[in-house]
Amino acid sequence: MVEIIAGQKGKGKTKYLLEKANSAIKDAKGSIVYLDKSSKHMYELNNRVINVTDFGIKSYEAFIGFVCGIISQDHDLEQMYLDSFLKVACLEGQDITEAIDQLTQIGQTYDVTFILSISQDAAHLPENAKDKIVVSL
Repeated sequence: MVEIIAGQKGKGKTKYLLEKANSAIKDAKGSIVYLDKSSKHMYELNNRVINVTDFGIKSYEAFIGFVCGIISQDHDLEQMYLDSFLKVACLEGQDITEAIDQLTQIGQTYDVTFILSISQDAAHLPENAKDKIVVSL
């Protein structure tokens, strides 16, 4: 499953994502991982934060490989929070239709929910993403 928190930069998406992650951690039966473009929020979370930029990912394909690698190493993974999704996934300024479809398929296959923070107005997201929007700021 994929859930999307959409809105322009500075609208509070990260704050919402952090609150949602911390709330989910309390009730989780499995693992929760938070991917971000920096380690800035590591002290605001009661869980594991991975700074994606530390791994030299330069393409969307490499990002998907990275995500699948995390999943393959943690069979109890329930949720993956992806802050600054367009940046960490190397998709800034690109069509994200295929990315949404691919994450949906990976989520279904491995029973993982992806919660994405996307710096874009909900109206500008592709059609396959619109029914996945849980918050539009």
